[in-house]
Amino acid sequence: MPKNPPESMQHHLRQRLNRHARERWPQVNAVTVRFRAGFAYVGAEFSSERTLPLCRLRFTGVPHTWGFALHLASNDSYQDNILPNGLPAGSPEEALDCAGDLYLNAPAPGISGLIRVPAGLVVLVGPPASGKTSFVRALIARRQIEEEAVVSSDEIRAELFGTSPAEADSEAADARIFEERDRRIVARLAAGHSAVAESTNVTPRARARLIAIARRFNAPATMLRFDPDVTDLLQQHAGRGRTDVTATDVRAYAAIMARHAATDQLRSEGATAVHDVPGRRQGTTPAEAAARFSFV
Repeated sequence: MPKNPPESMQHHLRQRLNRHARERWPQVNAVTVRFRAGFAYVGAEFSSERTLPLCRLRFTGVPHTWGFALHLASNDSYQDNILPNGLPAGSPEEALDCAGDLYLNAPAPGISGLIRVPAGLVVLVGPPASGKTSFVRALIARRQIEEEAVVSSDEIRAELFGTSPAEADSEAADARIFEERDRRIVARLAAGHSAVAESTNVTPRARARLIAIARRFNAPATMLRFDPDVTDLLQQHAGRGRTDVTATDVRAYAAIMARHAATDQLRSEGATAVHDVPGRRQGTTPAEAAARFSFV
């Protein structure tokens, strides 16, 4: 029986395929590789319970050249095939792309389609506890965005007033926090980088400041809406254990969102594009929601 390649080579192959997938196939959570009898079976993982078989690689003894067999979904088998280079063997990345062009350009299981977000300003719009932070963390974990791209008003508040929470609850404090937020966003856009504005942004006034900044740099302003059911919102809020925001506050923010943050309203204010981010109401986890977006 053919032997599997050394453990170090197995580890290297997994690293290569996952690194390539993050750039070429961002809708995939991870590339799974399992070895058996000299073959590497490659799949696309969309969640802990969903893995889509893609192809089988045959170890040739050369780290950069692997034999290629495509997975046949019709009978759950593998068939030797030719890569776009005209050969039956090539690099792992070529094999992944060949199988990906067949299976990953179509919507993934449970995913209605990949939403592409252009480089520029991304504005998150939603009440407290609507899932904005969890979504952003999932994007960072999947390496779809840089951690430095996120400009969070809550984090800035903690940085400026962490030891004096009483001082943080005033109009003067809010002005200082949002001035600092705007400064960081300007620095990102001026350097040609994307910025993700993570704050509630449920009022037209709050969004107008951000749209004005995007226009200064001719940057697209993409708005991502988080609009859960109020019951779900309050349940999520109760689970967070925060004392600086009350359930009454959450209801008030949700009401403002309903009145002043509909999709048509956001477009009329100057948003380049508006997308709804699914959550608990749709039975979607933050990681699954993140997989629906590609930041380019």
